[in-house]
Amino acid sequence: MLFKIRDLHLSKNHQRVGLFGGSFNPAHSGHLALTIEAIKRLKLDAVWWLVSPLNPLKSNEGMATFEQRLESAQQVATAKNIFVTAIEQELGTSYTSETVVQLKAFFPDLDFVWLMGADNLSSIDRWKDWTKLVESVPIAVFDRAPFSMAANQSKMAIRYKRQRRKTNFEALVDDKAPSWAYVFMPRNPQSATALRQQGHWRTE
Repeated sequence: MLFKIRDLHLSKNHQRVGLFGGSFNPAHSGHLALTIEAIKRLKLDAVWWLVSPLNPLKSNEGMATFEQRLESAQQVATAKNIFVTAIEQELGTSYTSETVVQLKAFFPDLDFVWLMGADNLSSIDRWKDWTKLVESVPIAVFDRAPFSMAANQSKMAIRYKRQRRKTNFEALVDDKAPSWAYVFMPRNPQSATALRQQGHWRTE
């Protein structure tokens, strides 16, 4: 089921919410594993998958349609309290920093945390207004091979070294930004790139 902003307003019992954005080209077991780990380790009530209409940092070549990627996410997001959304399309936002600001305005009573894999941490300085994002919402980064070394030497990791939480990860959601954590978890070898290269994902 696809959830829109008006649907999510009905989730009164969801106070602690993880935001997991991406192209999902396609969604796969790695996305699901990260989400389940986040719910467990951060004590989240729900995770919203924000399927991006267009990733400004990725080429359109090999990119499936927005509808195909939404359907892929809906098929994979089978665990309880995962909500697949087209929020960025609804809001008309192209950048994560803009999306987070608007969601916080829509849902002032919810406690958000941004979720991402280590591969994104290693390149987050290429995101538009990335420091605005870091200073808007707590961030949980989940380990992913082979990005651990590069992620922990990233500009974000260095710049916000003192704001890194190393224990008691469930308290991250309650922290005032900037605050972030690097969460180790069992590594899932699946990747969207591999699925496309193996011909398991049609993009036309």
